[in-house]
Amino acid sequence: MATGPSPTARALRALEILQTRPGTTADQLASLLGVTERAARRYIGILREAGIPVESVRGPYGGYRLRRGTRLPPIVFTQEQALGLVMAVLDGQPTAIDADDLVGSALSKVIRALPESVGRQASALQAYASATPDRQSARPDPATTSALVAAVADRRRVEVTYRGGSGEEWTADVDPWAVVVRHGRWYLLCHSHRADAIRTYRIDRVRSVRQTPHGFTPPDDLDPVAALEENLGVGWKYPTRVVFHAPWEKVAPWIRPPMGRLQPDGDRCVLVGSTGNPAMYAQEWLATVPFDFSVEEGPELRAAVATVAARFGAALPPSAGPRPGGAA
Repeated sequence: MATGPSPTARALRALEILQTRPGTTADQLASLLGVTERAARRYIGILREAGIPVESVRGPYGGYRLRRGTRLPPIVFTQEQALGLVMAVLDGQPTAIDADDLVGSALSKVIRALPESVGRQASALQAYASATPDRQSARPDPATTSALVAAVADRRRVEVTYRGGSGEEWTADVDPWAVVVRHGRWYLLCHSHRADAIRTYRIDRVRSVRQTPHGFTPPDDLDPVAALEENLGVGWKYPTRVVFHAPWEKVAPWIRPPMGRLQPDGDRCVLVGSTGNPAMYAQEWLATVPFDFSVEEGPELRAAVATVAARFGAALPPSAGPRPGGAA
């Protein structure tokens, strides 16, 4: 007797692959299905016979993809998948416990569309869970995020109006390479024509987006997450240079990528970067590193560190002299 998935199951699996991996080639599809390339093409034919519009695109970026706007059969979740989805949404957006919240109302619609046996516990989780907002996270405007994601997908240059952390505002033409979510914050990784350099912008600070007629081609070897990490600490208004009086291997675990690049220097190490907010850099970042350091550059960061030092110094009561029995 024949074993393994049936032709129908493989055709549905092929449909799932095209949903999640548009541009899949026949060779890739065959590998994922565990069949020959000829059989993979046959499953594409089965989908087309069922009225599902599968397009074939030639060229280096070609492959099979579903026509945009294709209506597909209803999505079916297991109970574990439904609960995992609700938990992930509440973890990322605590206000989604409220059905009047934008994301909460969308989540409620998904839950109502589930079979009663599956949706009951998901609905109870949304109704009775409590969540605490992450004070470090920042929720961008959905319309702004959608416009940027569309520009990334269409490889279309955009004009963005941006407001920095200190309130200054400017406009720049950028090639939007990727949208990256990092620790509860949404970032646009792009090439800024204004600065002629790679830039990372917090999407919650983007005030407006306007698509231009100009296209662009992102780098072939682009790794959005790695590029974001590398560039978060560069390109800001105030330069920073901090020398830690400890070896690189001890200091490195305490340094976040937005602080700059940490370089070994004998039995010390040097952190070189920039910041748009020296006070935050001193209070929230440098103050948490448990090693002695010296600020060599720039004056704004030195002033911010002096302010933190004075505040901590003022928190100590004046010395009342040696304790009885103690050393003089």
